[in-house]
Amino acid sequence: MIALLIRDLRLSVRAGGGFGLGLAFFLIVTVLVPFGVGPEEAILAPIAPGILWVGALLACLLSLDRIFQLDYEDGSLDLLATAPLPMEGAVVMKAVAHWLTTGLPLVLAAPVFGALLNMPPEGFLWIMGSLALGTPALSMIGAFGAALTVGLKRGGLLLSLLVLPLYIPTLIFGAEAASRGMAGFEAGTPMLMVAGITLGSLALLPFAAAAALRINLR
Repeated sequence: MIALLIRDLRLSVRAGGGFGLGLAFFLIVTVLVPFGVGPEEAILAPIAPGILWVGALLACLLSLDRIFQLDYEDGSLDLLATAPLPMEGAVVMKAVAHWLTTGLPLVLAAPVFGALLNMPPEGFLWIMGSLALGTPALSMIGAFGAALTVGLKRGGLLLSLLVLPLYIPTLIFGAEAASRGMAGFEAGTPMLMVAGITLGSLALLPFAAAAALRINLR
């Protein structure tokens, strides 16, 4: 499983779906928002957690179609289906690789981009914490969507339409947790909700994604 993780990390970087693309898109979203709503701190600071969460969510979408597509095209996915490693384990490793190359850089860059949106320093830890809890769910849900659309021509648009509604609960509770924490209010409940969504997706979606892959490979 570790060998598969290392292989996927290398492939994701070489194929152009590494951290650079996600960070660049995240930066573009962060920079464009002040042009649209104005640079005033009173306007930007309250909405900064929501903007950062939307930017992170959209950045995660960019490389979802590559989670299984490259393996499907070169036949590696057929070998994984017949390998001793359970398909569910392969799905988890691919989701982990996606998070390490996309989600983790977004978590680390969030305070820097938050400063561009006039986010107060007390909000930095909250936005990092909520993203650290929520982005694994985005990667796992994305892996499930990628498994459903693998092998389809122009499946990227369909993948986005399938995945975005499933992202909404994580977005709502993640942004709410960061906003409450930044304002000094109790944020334990939305953080627990984000953690619950992540744990639930990690517990259930590998089996659903593996089943979808087996159906698509028949």
